[in-house]
Amino acid sequence: MPERKITELPALIDGLSPKDRALADRILHVSATTGRLDPPDGMRAWIEKSFGSVGAVTEQRIVKVTDRVTQMGTLFNELRASRPLDTGVSLDLDREIAATEGDPFCRPGEGTPADVFGRVKGEHATTASNIAKYDGFHGVVVFDDHNPLHLTPEKVSDYVSVGLEWGRKALEADPAARHPFLMWNCLWRAGGSIIHGHAQVTATRDAHYPKVERLRRDAAAYRAEHGSDYFGDLHRVHDSLGLGVPAEDGVRAFASLTPVKEKELVVIGGSPEDPALHRTVGALLRAYVHDLGARAFNVAFYMPPLAPTDEDWSGFPTVVYIVDRGDPANRTSDIGAMELYAASVVASDPFRVAEALRNGS
Repeated sequence: MPERKITELPALIDGLSPKDRALADRILHVSATTGRLDPPDGMRAWIEKSFGSVGAVTEQRIVKVTDRVTQMGTLFNELRASRPLDTGVSLDLDREIAATEGDPFCRPGEGTPADVFGRVKGEHATTASNIAKYDGFHGVVVFDDHNPLHLTPEKVSDYVSVGLEWGRKALEADPAARHPFLMWNCLWRAGGSIIHGHAQVTATRDAHYPKVERLRRDAAAYRAEHGSDYFGDLHRVHDSLGLGVPAEDGVRAFASLTPVKEKELVVIGGSPEDPALHRTVGALLRAYVHDLGARAFNVAFYMPPLAPTDEDWSGFPTVVYIVDRGDPANRTSDIGAMELYAASVVASDPFRVAEALRNGS
């Protein structure tokens, strides 16, 4: 089979079976354009050294993918997406992480406050109360392992289980705090202010956080219009194009065609309590680090409420997003005004991401 590329997505969709193509056209809007430029002679040597040839930059194919249901969209540039995935390992980073051992998270019982309902302890983590809170209930899942990149599926499964138990404790303390949110900002490049491995968990009152509620409404509108499950259809489209990645039974995962940033994976499970979901996320994160070379990343769990609400959450699964935030040594931000206010601009090709995760790089 010829190598698939994101910049050939229109042709790849055309090659699907009639049923899968109709589904892809229902969910995705895909368009392609060409960016052109005329470099002066004085730049040609630099261009050839940097990009391989002058022709590579004088005409650049750009593909725009938009999810019609959620209006999330991404721009892919052939010049950027054709580069091989960077899977290098930085030994300096390991030393920098080791140099911070002994911080307050290394002794959470003494160096961190507890929540009003106490702490939750697991096999590989314990909780603390976040001092500078996002919300009324905002906790930290402090990993026993100082280095956040020392990952196994078992450890990640325990981190998630501890975070979910924290959510149940918060609900007992305040029955209105029904909406849990679990997140992980790994290292400073991804927004982590402390190097020691830790995730964060919140529980909010009234409605869920706006982006989670927006997804619930979009999925509900899709079901009402088409009589079909948006999440199942979204996975089917990605899988039919060859973007599915390994997952345990009952869990679906794929490299996204509308990533918010580099190498985004989407994992869809049933109950947030499902151990198969936890292990799948853990296995993908381990592969993310070892096979894709990710060092700084964000993880977010979109979950239905822990208690009944006025909104209809029937059929809403647990959706986990994993996204690479780039080299921790890079001082240039990976997002700018385009990502904040227009559409994501992504360099990595989702087809290369899926292939690396299926083949172990």
